[in-house]
Amino acid sequence: MEYLRTIRRIAISRKGLKLLKLKRSALIFEFFNMSKTVADLRSGLQAKLIKGYEGIHSTEMFVGPLRLEYESMRIPRIHELTLRSKNVMGVKIPEVTSESSGSAGQEYLLEIPAAVNQAIKAYQDVHQMVLNVAEKETALRKLLMEIEKTKRRSNAIENVLIPRLQANARYIKFRFDEMERESFTKLKTVKRKMAERETGGEGDE
Repeated sequence: MEYLRTIRRIAISRKGLKLLKLKRSALIFEFFNMSKTVADLRSGLQAKLIKGYEGIHSTEMFVGPLRLEYESMRIPRIHELTLRSKNVMGVKIPEVTSESSGSAGQEYLLEIPAAVNQAIKAYQDVHQMVLNVAEKETALRKLLMEIEKTKRRSNAIENVLIPRLQANARYIKFRFDEMERESFTKLKTVKRKMAERETGGEGDE
């Protein structure tokens, strides 16, 4: 029974190892895909920041620094953040969404000069891209941690657990063979003694 249990554990461990390796491959594929996305987002964020700085500079020249500062202090809270999580290959990935506060912000944008309006919209885009970059970079870190964790588990199964179970199975098989040899030797001894008794009995007659 112990031998059969060990053989079953070896089979289950091999299946688990195969699944872990498939999971690790899928996680690595997802990691590299997301790395490309993050690189593109960072490049876009840099372009948006440059555009935003240029917009602020031109707006300051158009309406003056005092008017720009005044309008900046009147800007209402435009976005609220909602943090959720989604499951990617068993890894909980954060998902940040930004929701508009409603019509108040839109009405305010209609009341201000067009130059200020454009500057605000440019930084709204920057705000959204910063959220996207933060979300994806956090996801990258979590994926990398899960890849390392999966690698450690698969290595432990492949290099420690399965060899240990195989050694146990070999030992049990060795003991079986040894017991079989002992039984065979005992059986031959018993047969020989019985044969000797039968031969001795015939001689007495």
